Amino acid sequence: MKKSVLLAIVGLLSFLVIESCKKDPGVINEEGNPTHPYVINTTAAFPPLKLPADNPLTEEGVKLGRMLFYDPIMSKDSTISCASCHRLDLAFVDGAKVSKGIRGQVLSRNSMPLFNLMWNNKFFWDGRATTLREQVLIPIQAHNEMDMNLFALVNKLKSTAMYQVQFEEAFPGMAITDDLISKALEQFLVSVVSFNSPIDQLKFRTDTLNVISAASYRGMQLFLQPVENGGADCFHCHSNIPFFGNNSVSGSMANNGLDLTFTDNGFFAVTGKETDKGKFKIPSLRNVALTAPYMHDGRFDNLEEVLDFYSSGIELNSPNLDINILSHGKQLNLSEQQKSDIIEFLNALTDMSFVNNPAYKSPF
Repeated sequence: MKKSVLLAIVGLLSFLVIESCKKDPGVINEEGNPTHPYVINTTAAFPPLKLPADNPLTEEGVKLGRMLFYDPIMSKDSTISCASCHRLDLAFVDGAKVSKGIRGQVLSRNSMPLFNLMWNNKFFWDGRATTLREQVLIPIQAHNEMDMNLFALVNKLKSTAMYQVQFEEAFPGMAITDDLISKALEQFLVSVVSFNSPIDQLKFRTDTLNVISAASYRGMQLFLQPVENGGADCFHCHSNIPFFGNNSVSGSMANNGLDLTFTDNGFFAVTGKETDKGKFKIPSLRNVALTAPYMHDGRFDNLEEVLDFYSSGIELNSPNLDINILSHGKQLNLSEQQKSDIIEFLNALTDMSFVNNPAYKSPF
């Protein structure tokens, strides 16, 4: 790829700046919609951020959501929290092959990272939730996760003096309900953003190799080039720069050829369509170096194993195989140097300021 083209692509990458101010839920903008006192500003490099019109982001609301996220009070026996499966130092995954719920119950999938969520329109590996507000209540109620009855949770929070105060500050004059719980969690998770990796820092700079290594640069070229041009063709499924997910709104489901037969049907469980068997959500590759093990069932322990799979292990006869893989009709057969270079590029998508951001740490 010519350097000018590459710089044009990476030039799209920029930082996401978060500003906050005190709550003023009565403010209305020119379109007649409530404004968001806690503002997330994006540049033209990013698609418009569709913030919830009925849940203005405020300092108080984000603070409450953060407390609920980290508090074990949200589970039936008060032993685990949302953060038990979503650790900030690991880009909000838990580092386990498959996650564990309440009473040590073993789940069938691993946790997904949590950042840039308001650009998503499907949640969970199988895409069963279509809004963040819907998503947050599902693991709380799941018997093998947090096993918490929402009616009991509301009463639990109502009887806690700290939360009586916090809910009143976030939602003045409103009784604590499961809807407000989901709105508070939504506010915190909306505020969790990651756009400050070395790749983002390239921006329009011409001194590329002073920001990333020569190996990362080669890996970026392989990532962005189609197979017919000698590339690894990663961009077809992880094409959405700056998200490195898929599409302008991340919700695409795909079968990447892991299996010939499926022990987990993925998206099929949601749609009931045979053409959706074996399909799972395409994750963002941001912070991917932190989110091992990989795939919905954690079968690959490291990025080396992932690149080995995409190089020579894809089941090309897998039902519903993604068209972008099927069109190759063959294994990529990447060299060891090529695989190493791509991994160096993926490492350069790690945002250390994100995982060290005090705004996302436990408030307790």
